[in-house]
Amino acid sequence: MHWMCPMPAYSWEDLRYQAPGEWGKLLGLDRIPEVRTLRAKIEILCAKGQAAEWSADLSQGWMQQNPAQAGVLYVDGHTRVYNGKQSPLPRHYVARQKLCLRATVDFWVNAMDGQPFFAINKVVDPGLVKVIEDDIVPRLEKEVPHQPSQTQLAADPWLHRFTLVFDREGYSPDLWRRLKAKRVACLSYHKFPKDDWALEEFAEHSVTLANGEKTKLQLAERGVRLSNGLWAREVRKLSQHGHQTAILSTNYRLDLIGLAVHMFARWAQENYFKYAREHYSLDKLAGYCTQEITDPIEVVNPEYRKLDAQVRSVNGKLSRSLALFGALNIEQTIEPRQMEVFTQKKAALKEDIEALQAKVIELKATRKDTDRHIPVKDLPEDQRFRQLSTYSKHFVDAIKMLAYRAETAMANFLRESLSRADEARTLLCSIYKTEADLVPDYQNQTLTVRLHHLAQQRSDQAATLLCADLNETRTIYPGTDLRMIFELGKVKIPTDVTTVNESGDNTKS
Repeated sequence: MHWMCPMPAYSWEDLRYQAPGEWGKLLGLDRIPEVRTLRAKIEILCAKGQAAEWSADLSQGWMQQNPAQAGVLYVDGHTRVYNGKQSPLPRHYVARQKLCLRATVDFWVNAMDGQPFFAINKVVDPGLVKVIEDDIVPRLEKEVPHQPSQTQLAADPWLHRFTLVFDREGYSPDLWRRLKAKRVACLSYHKFPKDDWALEEFAEHSVTLANGEKTKLQLAERGVRLSNGLWAREVRKLSQHGHQTAILSTNYRLDLIGLAVHMFARWAQENYFKYAREHYSLDKLAGYCTQEITDPIEVVNPEYRKLDAQVRSVNGKLSRSLALFGALNIEQTIEPRQMEVFTQKKAALKEDIEALQAKVIELKATRKDTDRHIPVKDLPEDQRFRQLSTYSKHFVDAIKMLAYRAETAMANFLRESLSRADEARTLLCSIYKTEADLVPDYQNQTLTVRLHHLAQQRSDQAATLLCADLNETRTIYPGTDLRMIFELGKVKIPTDVTTVNESGDNTKS
């Protein structure tokens, strides 16, 4: 049977097609509960917001365990496409598909290495700027550990509570000014960089990236005044092809190498989204229930959207007519016998242009008098929608975050023993899918998980190292007094193996 997969990449309904007896043995039962029973249990666990509270407690505990990770936090939105028919959700732009699709948006907060802390769900995307200021920062001010005291902040004007890293969507000088007043530093790409800097300003720096890779970067730094007068630090990286990547930050304590490393570590959060979609079913629905929207959410007024589309359409026709009118004035000399036709054509075009211009003015005036956003409750009856239930979503997302963090811990352990560190997660996926035997020994109070051999010898040796590390935890199987023992086949686990090289040979410590 499959032995230790952190989070299967399927929904609850797929349990109908799994071996109920084998999954039941993992839980200490005769068989796995039916899907309807499982959903009923989840509904009980998620009642009265218990799942959201549990998820918040987990996030706070992870930050407390590693305060250094909580000092620099990465924020980004992830669109979850909805293909169901329970509710006509509003459309969002999905960058990976380059389409506007019905979806909800999750705003994730991750550590520098991509490990997630928590996610905030929005049925209507209010934009990253608003979510950061209204939802994320107030929560982080309460949860981030080891923040400087008010006395320390007053004594050092450059000190900050923590740093937020995000992409260009969060570029807003006004937001940055307000966050600076709260002593929260920001780090992002410059959305409107000016001319390239002189090449003489760049100097080569030895840099250790977030994944441990050592490289050299051409970096330069200046102070810059933003459009609202806020002073920020601008760091630029010069590529081999001469392109300059501009970074802005209100973190005045970190050196320019640290700023570059933290900014370019955003790929870890993007990798988390991609990996979690493929292996943790991040985009799959946790349930099919809907609920009323109780928050005062505003959406784009359908009437405003209609008027805006009409303005763009008429403007397009006006531009084409103006282009044709201008072309008539620059044509070659017209013979006298063609002058009458030319004059009529020009007069007709002028008449059309004047009519279109009047139409644009009228539509713009009507659009100006129409509210751009209205509350959800004021939508026309045929366009109203309900939000997808988030009770079970909090519960399932918390399990996925736990599983991903557990996998990350195992991957970090395996990277030290693999010649190619980027193969750690691939190897773990193959281990999770490998069959295993469960051998309980009630006399010695042990439960042996005997993993079947993998495809390669070096994979077997890496799995042996992982088993040895897991055995040191002396984990008791939940609900029993049996200590878990992990092993590969019937081979005894060596105690002096610490690394596995590419050829498959062991290197003893």
